[in-house]
Formats: sequence, C-alpha cells, structure tokens
Amino acid sequence: MTTPFSVSVEGLLLTADRLLDGELADATTVGRYRGACLALRTALELCVDRVLEAARPGLSRTTGRAKLLLLHSVAPAETARRAKALWSQLSLGCHYHLYELGPTYDQVRAWRTEADGLVRELIH
Repeated sequence: MTTPFSVSVEGLLLTADRLLDGELADATTVGRYRGACLALRTALELCVDRVLEAARPGLSRTTGRAKLLLLHSVAPAETARRAKALWSQLSLGCHYHLYELGPTYDQVRAWRTEADGLVRELIH
C-alpha cells in the first residue's frame, strides 16, 4: 500500500513541476499555474487521507474540511495548521475568480515547496 501512495503523491508533485516549468505548452501561463495548484492540492489531500486512514480507519471518508480539522488529532498542531493554510491557498489558486489575477509563478513555486515539506512530514 505504501508504493501506490508514494507514486500517486510524487506523481502529482512532479506534474506540478512540469506545469510550472512550461512543459505543457498547449496551456496558457495562468492555466498552467492553476493546474499546478490543483495538482498540489490533490497531492496534499491524498496525503492527509492516508495519514487519517492509517491512524483511525474510517476518518478518510469525511469531507475535506473535516479531514483538515481531524488532522490535528493525528499530527503535530503546527503541521496540521500549515496543511490547512496551504490547502486554503491552493484552493483559491486553482479556481478562476472574476476580477482577480491568477496565482503567480513565485506564489505557486512557494506553495510547491511547502507542499513537499508537508508531505514529507506527514508520511514520516
């Protein structure tokens, strides 16, 4: 069970890297950045699901927001707080909002770094 989890999360993180590096040239710049945000958010969600399921079977079948609240019961408080904050930022970044600029390269790159750190903390 560890291998599919690692491959899935790592694959999503690599997808975010490819989007940020412009390897998917058919997409617009903003579209690539939003896509990277979605890949990062999904990687974080998968990681949280696995941590909750390992700690208390059945917890992973609840809503996303509830999972982030439940994370406090199985992970250090600071890690859970960072995960919730990152999830919120990525959620805003991956949705189109009229009259708002999309996320910048620097923002998404910082979120990518934070996602990598959180995934490492949560799975170890």
